Amino acid sequence: MKTCMLGNSGLDVGPLAFGGNVFGWTIDEAMSFRLLDAFVAAGLRLIDTADVYSRWAPGNQGGESETIIGKWLKQSGKRDQVILATKVGMGLDTGGLAGPYIKRTVEDSLRRLQTDHIDLYQSHKDDPETPLEETLETFHGLIQQGKVRMIGASNYSAERLAEALKVSQVNGLTAYQSLQPEYNLCERAGFEDALEPVCRAAGLGVIPYYSLASGFLTGKYRSEADLAKSSRGQGVKKYLNDRGFRILKALDDVAGRYSSTPARVAIAWLLAQPSVTAPIASATCVEQLDDLIEATRLELDGPAIDLLNHASV
Repeated sequence: MKTCMLGNSGLDVGPLAFGGNVFGWTIDEAMSFRLLDAFVAAGLRLIDTADVYSRWAPGNQGGESETIIGKWLKQSGKRDQVILATKVGMGLDTGGLAGPYIKRTVEDSLRRLQTDHIDLYQSHKDDPETPLEETLETFHGLIQQGKVRMIGASNYSAERLAEALKVSQVNGLTAYQSLQPEYNLCERAGFEDALEPVCRAAGLGVIPYYSLASGFLTGKYRSEADLAKSSRGQGVKKYLNDRGFRILKALDDVAGRYSSTPARVAIAWLLAQPSVTAPIASATCVEQLDDLIEATRLELDGPAIDLLNHASV
C-alpha cells in the first residue's frame, strides 16, 4: 500500500480511511471486528471515528463506535498498526470546544478506545462561542501530556480555519495538521472554492468525509424506489436530479473503460485531487470493503478525470 503522509504531521495514514460511523449502527460488533481486521490486513491504517458516533441510532447514546474500536484494539493487539482518529465538539452535551469540556471528553474517548493516546484529535465542528486561543491551548496541553499526537479540524469555514492557523502561529501553539471536509463528486464547491486554497497554502492533509455521497456514488440509488434499500437512502434523495444522473453516467462510463465499479472510480477521482490525502469511506460488508481497497489501486488518466469533472460541475 502506498505511503500517504498527513500534511506536515509525519503520520503515514495510507490512501484510505475507514469511517467508523457505521460501528454500532448499521453493523454489529462482530462484523465491525471482521472489517477492521480486513482493513489492516490490506495494509491500511487510518480509522476515523467521533465521540458522538452513533447516537442517532435508536437506543444509542453516543460513544458506541469508539467502544467497539476499543474492544477490537484490545482483542486484536493491533494498536501499533493503526492511526486512530476521533473527534470532539459535536456535542454529547453542549460543551462545544471549551477547554474544560475537551479535557473531560478526551478522557472518555481514551477510556472507550482503550488506549493511552489518540493519534489525530479533531475539532468536529467550529465553536464560535469559544475563543480559538482557548481551544488550541487545550489541545496543545494534551499533546504535551502525550494524550494526543496531532490535531485536525472538521467542518470549518475557510476564514475560521485560516484564523485558527494564525492563532497557533502567533501564540506558538500546535496547529491543525488536517482538515476533514465534505467533499465528493456531488459536493465540490464548498471545498474547492475557498477551503482548498487554505489547505494547500498551509500544507494541511485533507481527509474528506461522505466520499461516496452517502452511497449515491456507488450507483445503487438510481430512483426513489431504490431509497428503501438502506437506512441511509433518504440522505441521497437530493441527488436524484439531472446533475446526479449525469454524474452516475460518467461514473458508469469510466468504470466500463477500466472494468471497475462506480464506487472505485469515485474514490479514485478523489485520490487524483492534489490536495486530498485519504478519503474516508465506510463499509458494512467485506465485499464493500474490497471495493474500497481496490479503489486505492485505480489510477485514472486525464480523459477520465476530465469527463468526471465536466459531469459534476
